[in-house]
Amino acid sequence: MGMDLKKILSRYRDPKIARKIIDGIHELAKDLSDVKIMHVCGTHEWTITHWGIRTLLPENVEVRAGPGCPVCITPASEIDSAIKLALDGIHVLTYGDMSRAKGSRMISLEDCRAEGGKVGIVYSFMDAVKEARENPSREYVFLGAGFETTAPIVAYGVLKGIPENLKVISVHRYVPPAVGLLAESEDLGIDAFINPGHAATISGMKAYKPYFDRCRKPMVFAGFEPIDILLAIYMILKQLREKAPKMENEYTRSVTWEGNLEAQKNLHRVFDFEEGYWRGVAVIPDSCMNFKQEFSHVDAKKAYGLGAGKGDNFPPEARCAEVIKGLINPPECPLYMKECTPATPIGPTMVGVEGTCRIWAQHKVAASNRIKEEVKK
Repeated sequence: MGMDLKKILSRYRDPKIARKIIDGIHELAKDLSDVKIMHVCGTHEWTITHWGIRTLLPENVEVRAGPGCPVCITPASEIDSAIKLALDGIHVLTYGDMSRAKGSRMISLEDCRAEGGKVGIVYSFMDAVKEARENPSREYVFLGAGFETTAPIVAYGVLKGIPENLKVISVHRYVPPAVGLLAESEDLGIDAFINPGHAATISGMKAYKPYFDRCRKPMVFAGFEPIDILLAIYMILKQLREKAPKMENEYTRSVTWEGNLEAQKNLHRVFDFEEGYWRGVAVIPDSCMNFKQEFSHVDAKKAYGLGAGKGDNFPPEARCAEVIKGLINPPECPLYMKECTPATPIGPTMVGVEGTCRIWAQHKVAASNRIKEEVKK
C-alpha cells in the first residue's frame, strides 16, 4: 500500500524542511548580486503567491511570473472568430475562463451569449465530443486553448475520430520555444528559469536543450508544492554561485528527460508546430499547433475561413502585456483592483484562473504571512 495523499503532501509542506531550505537560499544569496528568476507556469505562480514564498526570499532574489496562462496568451482575434461563429448560430464550446476573455472589441464569448450567441462551457475536449455526438443536427466548434498539457487529448480524440459536426479552433501553444525567446531577451534580463513541471512531463527536459545551449542560463524543472519551489530556487542559486549553469530536474517524480513519448507522437501526428502569436508577447517560432493538412476536416479555421490570430487589443490603460512578460507586477497596472477585479475582469490576466493578476488578487493578501509564521514554529 502506498502512502496516502495527506502524508505525501505533508512532506512538501513541512515547515521545518522549508526553514532549512530558506536558510540555504539566504546563505547562497550572500555571494550573489541581484538575481531575477522567471517561471512560465500559472500553477507555479499560484503556489508562490498562495504560500507567500516571495516574502521569504532575500532582497536580491526576485521571482517573476512569465506567460504561463494559456487564456492570457490567446490572441484577441481568435476570440473574435469564435464570437462571430457563435453569433452566426454555430454552437461554440470552450472552457469557463476562456469564455470570459475579451476579444479586440472588449467583448467575450460570455458577453456574446447574453446577446443570443450559441456558447457552451465544457470541462474537457471529450465533453465537447460527447455533446456533439448527442446532438448530430447541430454544428459545433471547440475553442481549444492550452499548452502541451491539454493538446494531447485533442490529438488523441482526433486520431480516434470525432463527430462530423464538430470542428476545432486550435490555439494550443508549445512552451519550450517561448522559454527560449524569453531567455534571449535583453529587455527582460532573466538570469534563470523555473520550468513548468506539467508541460515538461509531456515534452521532457530534452525539448528545452537547444534553448539552454543558446542561452546557458540555469533551468530547473519543478513541481508545484512549496518545497518544490524553494528547492528549485536553491538549485538555481547554487548553479549561479558555482558559475555552472545546467538543466536540473527537481520534479523527478514526474518529469523525465524524454517525456511522454506516446503523447508526443500523437501531437506530432496531428499538428504542425509552426510560428504563432502569443498575446502580449511575440510571434514565436515552432510554438503554434496547427492541424496538418490530413486533418483539415476538423480544422475550424479552414472550414469557416478564419484568419490566424495576431492581435493584442488590450483595454486602454491596461498593462496586461507587461504583466504577461514579467516586466511588471500586477499592482503596477493602474486598473488593478480598481476597474479590473476578479468580479469585473477587464484584461486577460485577471480573467484566466492561471493569470497573474487574478492569482495575486485572490491570494496575495491572505498569504502575506502564512508560511512565514509556519517556519518560525
